[in-house]
Amino acid sequence: MIDSPNTSPGTISIISTPIGNLKDITARALEALAQADIVAAEDTRRTSNLLTVHNLHKKLVSCHIYNEHKSVFSLIESALSGQKVAFVSDAGTPCISDPGFLLVREALKSGIEPQIIPGVSSLTFAVVASGLPVDKFSFLGFLPVKQGRRHKALLEIAEEDKTVFVFESPFRMEKLLKEIAEVIGKDAKVAVIREATKLHEEILRGTAEELVQKTSGRNWKGECVVAIYPGEKQDMTTEHTDDTEKE
Repeated sequence: MIDSPNTSPGTISIISTPIGNLKDITARALEALAQADIVAAEDTRRTSNLLTVHNLHKKLVSCHIYNEHKSVFSLIESALSGQKVAFVSDAGTPCISDPGFLLVREALKSGIEPQIIPGVSSLTFAVVASGLPVDKFSFLGFLPVKQGRRHKALLEIAEEDKTVFVFESPFRMEKLLKEIAEVIGKDAKVAVIREATKLHEEILRGTAEELVQKTSGRNWKGECVVAIYPGEKQDMTTEHTDDTEKE
């Protein structure tokens, strides 16, 4: 925890930014960026393009997974000295499989309540676009790469009674669809949301088996969110009761 100096605290804003279409940014997000003394970005080049489109010129500092532990404390010191700090990830909402959690945690420890400025998220886009039941759902981020842990994660998804959302690299999409069909079931319902809000946005829906056949040999490109609905689970309690009554 950082000791607060005798100056008035500044602010730390956690800001959602577009995931593709640069028009997908809120008026409040633009206002916070315009007022910021420092904009901390996961990728300063990408954020610089966003700021330029909206005619904003700000001091940019880097804050990504490789320097996050060091840069977070510098950002908090800036806020405690009275500056307005804005944080953005590459795209979408920080903390959702992106940097941001450490900054939020350490800000709270230092007595700063971060201002959360919501907006676009590839996850919420996929939840709406999937066409699958989402009265309740799970989000697992990226599945493990190592085969044993990955297989275990898929087995756990197979036992779910709700839609599960995961992120996946285009280099593993063909493999993932085959794994879903083999481990979770060929009739599991799947939706693949690719390049959301971008020029080549695409949504594929069907059973695992249908999508395996439809996309066989495909050269996958772009960012993908995969929705998996294992299907309704059989009520074993009812089945057992019925059998007992028959006896």
